[in-house]
Amino acid sequence: MKIPFLALILQGIPETIAVATLAFVVAKIPIKWKKIVLIGMILAFTSFGLRLFPITFGIHTIFSIGLLFILLIRIGRSNLNTALIASLLSYLAVIISETVCLSLLMPLFGVTSDMILSNVTIRILITFPQVLMMFMIAYTVYRFRNKKK
Repeated sequence: MKIPFLALILQGIPETIAVATLAFVVAKIPIKWKKIVLIGMILAFTSFGLRLFPITFGIHTIFSIGLLFILLIRIGRSNLNTALIASLLSYLAVIISETVCLSLLMPLFGVTSDMILSNVTIRILITFPQVLMMFMIAYTVYRFRNKKK
């Protein structure tokens, strides 16, 4: 499923930066925003590119998990086990937060799946809380870990 370019910029990139942030926190990699933003941009543009091809929906997510794993090792200097766990947990958090937010917000605002697919503005606005939730999860995990020390 092709992503409109505006949705990539205003929804896709912030979401993948949130994923990278959570992955850094889970992997206990020091927060370096340049690295996080770089990883987020790579993930977003790779997903954008993959969705241009006629592949089964969801394959881009599997590929993104693998790419995040590699990027955490290469750019984040994480070890293999930690990078794998951080990649899987970060995308699990995306799936859960997206499911929770969409299942609550769509009926609340009377938004249908067709509306999300056909209206870029609605698509961006309805997914914004999910992106915020991802950053809040990352922040909460970060604070919880630092409180223990």
